[in-house]
Amino acid sequence: MSLLILIIIFTAVGGVLSVMAAAVFLLLPDHLRNAVLPHGISFAIGALLAVAFWGLIPEAFEQVKPEQFQALSGTILAGILGFFVLEKLLIWRHCHSGDCEAHGDEDEHQHSHSHGTAKSAGALIILGDGIHNFVDGVLIAAAFLTDVHLGIVTSLAVAAHEIPQEVGDFAILLHSGYSKSKALFYNMLASLTTVVGGVLAYFSLEGLHDSLPYFLALASSSFIYIAVADLIPSLHKKTDMKTSLQQIGLIAMGVLLICLLHGIAHNMEV
Repeated sequence: MSLLILIIIFTAVGGVLSVMAAAVFLLLPDHLRNAVLPHGISFAIGALLAVAFWGLIPEAFEQVKPEQFQALSGTILAGILGFFVLEKLLIWRHCHSGDCEAHGDEDEHQHSHSHGTAKSAGALIILGDGIHNFVDGVLIAAAFLTDVHLGIVTSLAVAAHEIPQEVGDFAILLHSGYSKSKALFYNMLASLTTVVGGVLAYFSLEGLHDSLPYFLALASSSFIYIAVADLIPSLHKKTDMKTSLQQIGLIAMGVLLICLLHGIAHNMEV
């Protein structure tokens, strides 16, 4: 199977199929959906961090000379700061609306949520999601151009964090006045940019092998930022011992699964 076909398939897995999974998830009763969603977020945190620190960063450093280590580390730092700026400009925070803070006043959170569900906020969520998914597609393609097995685990990590985020997007759009069919249509449209980003990256990056380590560094910074800045704060809203232990366990499960898949992929390669 050609590399381009693999990129198309797995960018679709990371984008379109995650929207479909989120749409099925929304069919659950509200109380059940709200109870399950935080568990999915915890698992996604572990998966994202494992791919960044276990796969992408080591692979990027293996491809450069020691004198380039500082530049590569600077790329990771610049990526984290860059995604912070993009989030500020485009309201990328899928799991929160408005200026919600993890430890803020609950009434203020509810006010921010209500304000964030205006029609214009729904449109901005779609725009931000489309740009975010396009970047995800580029990062998946860069991983595939480096190593097929790295591309597979990267696309699985993207899907792991996209499903809970897409559920959050659906919730925001529905509360913004969109019908279920329109919310599904616009979310699906935004998810297609993952495939577009992957295909464009395949044709533009294939001959730029020297640049691939830096794209892997940007991919790792994206995953680290999403996990640490967007997802982890939402877990701090509940501090009881039982919930905290569940969160830690699910994060560990996400890490172990990615490490296991990574190990299986390399054993198959050998």
